Amino acid sequence: MKEAYLFEYVNENEFKKLERSLKKYNMLAYKKLYFDFYPALKEGNFLGQVVSTNQAQGTKTYELKLPTDIMFSKVHGDIKLHYMVYEGEKIVMLDKLTPEDILTEGHQSELVTYKGVMVSKQHSDKDLFKINLLNMIQK
Repeated sequence: MKEAYLFEYVNENEFKKLERSLKKYNMLAYKKLYFDFYPALKEGNFLGQVVSTNQAQGTKTYELKLPTDIMFSKVHGDIKLHYMVYEGEKIVMLDKLTPEDILTEGHQSELVTYKGVMVSKQHSDKDLFKINLLNMIQK
């Protein structure tokens, strides 16, 4: 049997907060991450793009784009999992989920939605403008 990779965290508390926020506000991305991507990573199938390689430490840094709604992606950016792989030690180090600002804000307080997209309390005017502009372009 092939030995599985272990998950470690750069900052477990912060990562879990982002993960819970992702679960609450974007269930599609959460389900894909939890039920498809995590098991693949544990088996050693590293998904996403290699961002950097460190030969001295024997690590590779990856970015994995998670599936999300097109409107959310255009307003807030793509949801990505950032992780590092230590191949010698068989460790997958989970770093962060981006966009951090909207996910962190969603964890701290309840966010409202406008036309099916989360709206940040800090940048609400900007988010509403983007959503309305995208809707006008689609028509």
